[in-house]
Amino acid sequence: MAEEAWLEEGKKAPAFSLKDDQGQTVKLSELKGKPVVVYFYPKDDTPGCTKEACAFRDRKDEIAALGAVVLGLSPDDSLSHQKFRDKYELNFPLLVDTDHKVAEKFGAWREKNMYGKKSMGIQRSTFVIDANGVVAKVWKRVKVEGHDQQVIDVIEGLEA
Repeated sequence: MAEEAWLEEGKKAPAFSLKDDQGQTVKLSELKGKPVVVYFYPKDDTPGCTKEACAFRDRKDEIAALGAVVLGLSPDDSLSHQKFRDKYELNFPLLVDTDHKVAEKFGAWREKNMYGKKSMGIQRSTFVIDANGVVAKVWKRVKVEGHDQQVIDVIEGLEA
């Protein structure tokens, strides 16, 4: 299976509709008019993913005050997302992308090389989509430390 190209800044974000950790359908199109942070992470309840999720959790009020919404996506199922959400009291939707179709559209589903073993999986990445549905910023390889602040800086810089 070929890798999709990364979704680049300045491009329209692809429409998607996914179930979240509570079984609600989240449609990107319904969030038009506000900035959306879409972040892809490899797996629930693993060290880097937990740290990243908790950073977004802790800054949610700041992000919400800027009118923005955070959506976390991984290939985990809703049961896994529920456990992860409850364990860390996550306060934003975790979307179920088990067939990684949305990750592919954004380019986050990539070949990974772990100890010489190649496999397909999520590349930790974040996309800030502006109020008009256009990708304003892409981080293709997220370093978790300080990433929440980078995201907030970009949202603050968006034209309303």
